[in-house]
Amino acid sequence: MSFETRAPLRLWPIAFALTLPAMASAWQSQPAPTRPVIVVQPPANARFQQTVRENQVRDQLQKNQVEEQLRQGRAEAVRRPYAAGAVQAARLDQADQAQRELYRARQQDLLDRYQSAVAPPVVHSGKAPASSRSGD
Repeated sequence: MSFETRAPLRLWPIAFALTLPAMASAWQSQPAPTRPVIVVQPPANARFQQTVRENQVRDQLQKNQVEEQLRQGRAEAVRRPYAAGAVQAARLDQADQAQRELYRARQQDLLDRYQSAVAPPVVHSGKAPASSRSGD
């Protein structure tokens, strides 16, 4: 057997050693089976109530936005006479920042309450999937 015919035979152990970790990694990265999620379709009455709630939330968000715009206008009117004083301007900026944060928190709270009220119930199947691999 010459050197040319033995050289490919020497590469087989190296190729095997390099592909083995890649195959093991691919096997471990397979996603675990998940439980099926069943979304219950609400009856027509519930859909109507959800539409009413959506409209109420939209109206309240718009009302809050108009109130915030009015507040910003009043804040600018109050700020003009005190623009020259650094201390008063800083206090007005802090108060304005606090009001903006309150506005954002109020809007987020409204959206969170709406989301928790209308989220469809999620029912998971009673069986937990058995692990097909050992060591998990």
